[in-house]
Amino acid sequence: MTLKVEDRLDISELLALHGHLVDNDELERLDEMFTDDVVYDASSLGHGELHGLAAFRDMALARARAGNGAAGHHVTNIVLTEAGTDRVHARSKGISVGSDGACASVTYEDVIVRGARGWRISRRTVFLHLTSSGAPGTEADG
Repeated sequence: MTLKVEDRLDISELLALHGHLVDNDELERLDEMFTDDVVYDASSLGHGELHGLAAFRDMALARARAGNGAAGHHVTNIVLTEAGTDRVHARSKGISVGSDGACASVTYEDVIVRGARGWRISRRTVFLHLTSSGAPGTEADG
């Protein structure tokens, strides 16, 4: 399969959708982004591996209610690699900004599949980047 420009644009918008949905408390729309059986590995964030859209939604709701959610999620540096028919690997950077202004950086490793509803993330692994002190990276870290 050769990724067409339209596919690349659709997938880039799919990845960008994460911040808009989570930051605007539109968690009921996460099915526009993830497959129903998504595996979301947030082990590096202390949440373990979540199985299914409902499990991810529950975790996101719990963090928001506890005031532990970021004020803003931003996705950048998207790199797409074809991985077979209707399957793409995506690697992107995530920057989150807390309500206190603290910043953190992650890398998202995604498996994205095309189905009846278009492109959706079927597996996401999040890697938190830490400073040499073990604290989440800040803008001063470069």
